[in-house]
Formats: sequence, structure tokens, C-alpha cells
Amino acid sequence: MRVLLLYPTFPKSFWSFEKALALVDRKALLPPLGLITVAAILPQDWEFKLVDRNVRPVTEAEWDWAEMVIISGMIVQADDMMDQIREAKRRGKSVAVGGPYATSLPHEPQGAGADFLILDEGEITLPMFVEAVQRGDTQGVFRANGEKPDVTTTPIPRFELLDLDAYDNMSVQFSRGCPFQCEFCDIIVLYGRKPRTKEPQQLLAELERLYELGWRRTVFLVDDNFIGNKRNVKLLLKELKVWMQEHQYPFHFNTEASVDLAKDPELMEMMVDCNFNAVFLGVETPDEDSLALTQKFQNTRDSLSDAVDAIIAAGLRVMAGFIIGFDGEKPGAGDRIVRFVEKTAVPTALFSMLQALPDTALWHRLEKEGRLRGKVANINQTTLMNFVPTRPLEEITREYVNAFWELYDPMTYLNRTYRHFLKLGTPKHKSKLRSVSWTVIRAMLIVFWRQGVVRKTRFRFWANLIGIFRHNPRVWDHYLSICALNEHFLEYRQIVKDEIESQLAEFLAEEARIQAEQARQTAAA
Repeated sequence: MRVLLLYPTFPKSFWSFEKALALVDRKALLPPLGLITVAAILPQDWEFKLVDRNVRPVTEAEWDWAEMVIISGMIVQADDMMDQIREAKRRGKSVAVGGPYATSLPHEPQGAGADFLILDEGEITLPMFVEAVQRGDTQGVFRANGEKPDVTTTPIPRFELLDLDAYDNMSVQFSRGCPFQCEFCDIIVLYGRKPRTKEPQQLLAELERLYELGWRRTVFLVDDNFIGNKRNVKLLLKELKVWMQEHQYPFHFNTEASVDLAKDPELMEMMVDCNFNAVFLGVETPDEDSLALTQKFQNTRDSLSDAVDAIIAAGLRVMAGFIIGFDGEKPGAGDRIVRFVEKTAVPTALFSMLQALPDTALWHRLEKEGRLRGKVANINQTTLMNFVPTRPLEEITREYVNAFWELYDPMTYLNRTYRHFLKLGTPKHKSKLRSVSWTVIRAMLIVFWRQGVVRKTRFRFWANLIGIFRHNPRVWDHYLSICALNEHFLEYRQIVKDEIESQLAEFLAEEARIQAEQARQTAAA
């Protein structure tokens, strides 16, 4: 069987970083870990080719070669996924679809023409699919029916299928699931509330494979909550520390974690010992009432700002997620988020309007209350809320646009990044020195020119850089890489403003039309 693995394109988003990635000749931030894991689970006598459409288009030769097309993606990739299903069917190919989007909304890819739906977790449903294909079936839907696989059986992903030079970070996964019950989160719907982890040697084998392939950059552990099972994480970190020492620290690690990481100094120290240098936290909002209402109780037990400061001081750069539009939210939520971000000096603050994702507790509650606006969801930062909020949508939207614009003002971002790296704990290890490529030198020169000469940030840029060399010199390269993200946010904040304001204008026009029609009908009566 000749299988073409297709990964749909992402729209421009907070994480797409096109302008910053272009500085270092990268095409995408992260690879399609799900698809290369699928390739490892399927029969190894099948032939595979992988095309990440965020890196390049599919060639005619690849379309001709394929007997079957397998597509996976997230909700935010829905538009291109539908296009690729239709294109594959137009070419007479058998199409199988899986991943988070298909699992959440299976009727949509099925409606676009997909022959097979491989839903839930592939360790369970891919063998069902293989049996069906071997029987000669031409269509089917495969579900795990609530069963969760033992991830200790998951094979090493087929990293060799990737164009490694195209990616800025590489992905691996240690665990699935999260012990918390946040109302808006679909992770617990997809993967459950009992975190399941791989064996330490299993993950080390994946890192060894990346090392053999020549990877020497950042590795992102894509776990939605890396510390969901702290006992097993600590067992991993003990062995990872030895592996990293033996290999002379070839990688930096990033991951996602809940804010209760701050309450475990031993765990933070172990992470830094293993060359972790950044962590994404779901802060969501500084408003405790909103956190309690959405059942994010883990964020209400201690001071959020103190937790962020503790994690930064331990040596982990903090990225954080924020949301506006929770039920019962008081006016000024956007300003409160900006003040929190500035107080804690978090450079990379993912800020979005709340979306009700399919099959979440929030989705079901709003559906019962008749507040959903259609049956679609999109978690991009350029999308209006998909439900009727408890305060005026226009008010929330104005706060969101103004706050996003303020957060990513080039001078504000530069100064916030500087303050963050002054607080950042000094790294314990430096990766083995390698020759600096012309690509890296060119990227630095471009950043120096744009932010240190052309723009209004020019004087502050040089003053801050000198300050970093004086007060925390071992983080200078890390600091410059985060300054470079300013190239993305400078453009992206305008995209957010334009697209959200356009959608709001359409919404208000439709509301006015409905009100006028209601008034006309009342007058006629």
C-alpha cells in the first residue's frame, strides 16, 4: 500500500511566526507528530510519503504515486483539510481522516468525501482500519468507544519522513490526558483526565533517534500538561538528566504545564537540570470569579503572579495563555489581563476570545441554554466568539482588540521581554558549542537593523541588549530569539485588529437588520 500522509495548512495565527521563522530559513514551527506516529503504527511493509503543506505543496508525482491519502489535523486547519479531501477524491484516491478535528466533528470530513474516519487514539483505531483495508472494505468509521490506549506500546515516530531543516522545533510526547476539569478544554474530552505516560526509556529512544538524525535544536514536549503525573515525570527527568550529560546537552526543551508547577521547586530544578528553558502556562485570566466559574480551580489556590515569578526565577521562560469572554466577566477584563502580563513581564502572551469547542462541558452547557451561535468553532485569535456571552459582544470585542494591540506594541513587547530576562534564572548548562551558521548571523543582523536602527525601538533595543550582557549574560542568545518574535507580532496584531473589527461590523449589521425587521413586524401587527 502506497500512502500519502497529508498535513493541512494553518492560517496565520499567534503561533505561526512566519516573519520570525523566515529570518532563520524555517518554514514551520512544529512538525506533524501525529502523522509520523500514525506511520509508525501502520504496517511497516506499507510505503509512506509525507507532505506538510505548511512546508510545501503536494507534487503531481506524489498524487500519482499514492494509492491512499491519510489526512490529520486540528480544528484550526479545517478549511484546508476539507480542500485536500475533495482534491484527493477528485483524483480518485481513497481517503482516510483522523486527528482532533475529525474526532470532534466527524460529520464534516465525512461530508467532504472521506472514505474512512479513524477517530479517537490511533493505537486502538488504526489496527481496526488496517483490518478493514485488508478485508477489502472501501469505507468505515473506527472509534475507541471510551477505551484509552496504553501509550507504553506506542512505537518511535517515523522522524525520518520529515524534512528536518524545515522546522524550528521538533515534537515528542511523553503523556496524554490532564487531571483537571476546565470547562472550556477539549483535551480531557479527547484524552481523558487520567494522565498516561510513556516509559522513560521509551522517550529516550525517541530522543536518541532524533540525535542520530542530526537534530540539535529545541524539542517541544507537546503534552498538554507535562506535569499531570508528577511521579512519572520525575522518574523521566532522572534518566533524561543522565542522557543529556552523556550527549553533551544537544537539545533545549519546551513544554506545557499547569501553574501548580510553581509549588514544586524540586521538579522545576530537575527540569532546568535537563535543559528545559521554557514552559507554557494556561493562566487564562486574573479574575478569580471567572476561573472558579470555568472550573479552573488550580489557578485560584495561590497568587498567580507569585507562581509565574517563581517559575521564571527557577530558569524557565514563561509563555502564557489568556482568554476574554467568560460568563459573568466584569467590564475591563482586557485591561486587567494587560496589567497582569505587564506585572509578570510575560513576553509571549497568547490572547484569545473564548470559544466553545465541540463536546466540551462548556459546549454542552451553552447548547442546553440555547446560546451557541451555529455548530462551528475556531480557536484562532482572529475569530469572534461562537456563542452569546453574558455581556455585550461588542464590549468584549473592543476590549480584546485594544488589549491585543497594546500587548504587542513593539516598544511594550521589547521592554516586557527585557524585564522577563532580567528575572530569568541563569541556565545551568549550555549546549555543546557549534559553529554559528551564516543563517543565524544574518538573522541577528536583520533584527539589529530593524529593531535597533529603523524603528522607534532603536535606542531602547541597544540599551536593553547592553543591560542583558551586564546583568544576565548567559541568556543573551535566548533573549535575542524572543526579541525576534517582534517581527511576527508587529504584523499579526494588525491582522487581528482588521479581521476582528470586520467580523464585528458584519455582526452588528446583521443585528441591526434583525431589529429593523422585528420593528417592522411589530408595526405591521
